[in-house]
Amino acid sequence: MTHKMTDHIVPPLASHGRSALSEHELIAWGEQFGRSASPPLVVGITGDLGAGKTTLVQAICRGYGVGEEVTSPTFALVHRYAGKLSPVYHLDLYRLDKPDDLTNLAWDEIVADEALVLVEWPERAGTRMPHDHIPLSLQHLPDDASRRLLYAGGHV
Repeated sequence: MTHKMTDHIVPPLASHGRSALSEHELIAWGEQFGRSASPPLVVGITGDLGAGKTTLVQAICRGYGVGEEVTSPTFALVHRYAGKLSPVYHLDLYRLDKPDDLTNLAWDEIVADEALVLVEWPERAGTRMPHDHIPLSLQHLPDDASRRLLYAGGHV
């Protein structure tokens, strides 16, 4: 069965495209998202510092079959992992000065690969972010510090 990119736009645990989740629920959601992902797939994950972007990436990778420890690529900018279906690229673009700097990271090759590509701070990629990527956004809930608001798909 062939999947279209739109098959993954709003994963099953994101009713109406958004959910308020505890850290445990966010991890479970990410693992389910990872199990449902089919390459090639580019996912952009936005959110303030400390919102849980790396925690979500770790859960997605675990669900996707990455067996090794997934760490933040804050200083390396790109980490590559072996998933069961394809490679996984985890990029943290926080320290990127401008979208043109993506060339030094082999951006065009990464997003063209038959892979799962998880991009933290995708807004730093500007127009070089693929138009058909899946956007996810995490926000702090002002009245509940233990939960995050997750927006998925076209609802961010």
